[in-house]
Parts: sequence; C-alpha cells; structure tokens
Amino acid sequence: MTDRRGVVAKRAENLIPGVPYVRGWAQARRGADELAAQLTALGLESDFPALTADVNVSGDGLVRLGTIRPDAAMMLAELIASGLAAETPMHAETSILEAEDARHTSTAA
Repeated sequence: MTDRRGVVAKRAENLIPGVPYVRGWAQARRGADELAAQLTALGLESDFPALTADVNVSGDGLVRLGTIRPDAAMMLAELIASGLAAETPMHAETSILEAEDARHTSTAA
C-alpha cells in the first residue's frame, strides 16, 4: 500500500539492487536531525523518543516520529500552525515590497 507520494510504501527490510537506499536514508537523517534539534531547543525531545530516519522499499527517505502521546501531537500541530501564521505576514510584506520595486523599475524605464 502506498499513498500518492509513495511515503507509505513498505520499509526497506529486504534490499533490492540498484535502489539508492543510502541517498534516501541520508536525506531522512538530515531531516530527522534538524527536527530533533528544533524539538530539543523547545525542550520537547522527551515527547518524541522514537524520532528516527528510515527508508522505504523504493529508496525514499522517511522520518519516523514513532508512537507519541496525543498532547505531543497537538503541541506539534500548534507549533506548525504558529510557524505558518508567522510566515504568512512575512510573505505578504515581501510581495508588497517586490511589487513596489517592480513599479519603480517600470516607471524608471
């Protein structure tokens, strides 16, 4: 079984020659390390004790959160929502500045 992005494909327990498992795992490791660093900075590392890198049968890297408590999942969802909310005004401000710059550039030409 797999989803549209191939993430839910079976774990790579039996390796198939020619599939770039190391590349996928290395990418997953970088993602897991970055997530772990952010969770540690927030004091949440104990809420995600099974965070690990993995790879599926297709060689795609996976970051596994492991089994977590519902409150840890809700906390992670809130952090993502807060980050998106903080990012949206920055994108809007950048778009306004780019539009003003384009307007000034076109009138100068």
